[in-house]
Amino acid sequence: MISNRAARMALGLALAAALSACVTLPPNSVRSPQDPWESWNRGVYKFNDAVDRGIVKPVTRTYVRVVPKPVRTGIHNFFANLDTPTTMVNDVLQGKFLAAGNDLGRFLLNSTFGLGGILDPATSAGLARNDEDFGQTLGKWGVHAGPFVELPILGPSDLRDAPAKLVDTYSNPRQYIKNTYVKYGLYLPYLVDIRAELLPLDDTLKNVYDPYAFIRDAYLQRRAYLISDGKIKDEEPLVDPGEDTPPPSAAPAAPAATTAPAATAPPATKPDDSSPQQ
Repeated sequence: MISNRAARMALGLALAAALSACVTLPPNSVRSPQDPWESWNRGVYKFNDAVDRGIVKPVTRTYVRVVPKPVRTGIHNFFANLDTPTTMVNDVLQGKFLAAGNDLGRFLLNSTFGLGGILDPATSAGLARNDEDFGQTLGKWGVHAGPFVELPILGPSDLRDAPAKLVDTYSNPRQYIKNTYVKYGLYLPYLVDIRAELLPLDDTLKNVYDPYAFIRDAYLQRRAYLISDGKIKDEEPLVDPGEDTPPPSAAPAAPAATTAPAATAPPATKPDDSSPQQ
């Protein structure tokens, strides 16, 4: 069975990532309170980066170079349309019924007039694309994100979002395709499409001192932004509302500066009138 082979392959990748884990932290690195398993996570990141450099990135670059842009756009729209039911379910779970109606309209319009989602007439009709998943729903319900975790192959996540990914798969129509080869065969172009969207960020990663910390912090900040629906002010730190982080302690007030007493000039002496005149 293809599912058994896929399970064995996934187990083998997880074991390889586990064997490569636990690396030495960079010198003078500041430990993040949201990343208590940093040494292990860096090992998994090192494994993921090796797979990306050796397999995923070359395949994706070939895909971008060979496949015309309109075709790639259609593939991206197709998979985005398949993700719409997941968004609708989580809209309802979060009480966003207007957004759920909007996404239902998107799904119906793109699935019919958009030729199964290859085209995107819903955007032209004014139906904006929303982004919701079960991890965001748990965050809305007050579930703490927990420690950051780097997943083999799947990349950055946390203890709240990692199991939520499994829940989201059951609200995706791809899960209910009868043909096993088609069902699992769709994952390869899906992952390549995701990696193609991230190719423009490769140059940025080349210029940062610590790519692992950069990706970790960017992931945590984006998740906090999505869960708060973008209502975080610019001057406020991007902290997940579900995170159990202590409030910053007030800095002690600086003592008032004391001014030195002004120096007084000696009193001017009146010339002695009794001195003999020349």
